[in-house]
Amino acid sequence: MSHELTGTIKVIFDTQTFPSGFSKREFVVTTQEQYPQDVKFEAIKEKGDMLDSYNEGDQVNVKFNIRGNEYNGRYYVNLQSWQMSKIDGGSAGDSIPDLPPLEPSQMDGPDQEDDLPF
Repeated sequence: MSHELTGTIKVIFDTQTFPSGFSKREFVVTTQEQYPQDVKFEAIKEKGDMLDSYNEGDQVNVKFNIRGNEYNGRYYVNLQSWQMSKIDGGSAGDSIPDLPPLEPSQMDGPDQEDDLPF
């Protein structure tokens, strides 16, 4: 199940690479609520490269999955981001392009010939 969060990038950490070849990159997004929350995400493997095109202070929309696991009797929850998009000073709904104005239909004129067979 995927989730979304909108906010401002507060911190982008360096990529961590482990001996097994696994890599991850963490970042923190601050929400824009009455009581802002700092939420830490991780981008695993090649998804960490997507952070190269972002800077601290950018407003973003993050799509992520919640992952949980147990290790040695302790339980962990991670927020794994899989897509990010910049928000250019507006809300996420502002990214939809405006439609061109409608042109008058050519079929509206009274002298148009009806070419339908019925």
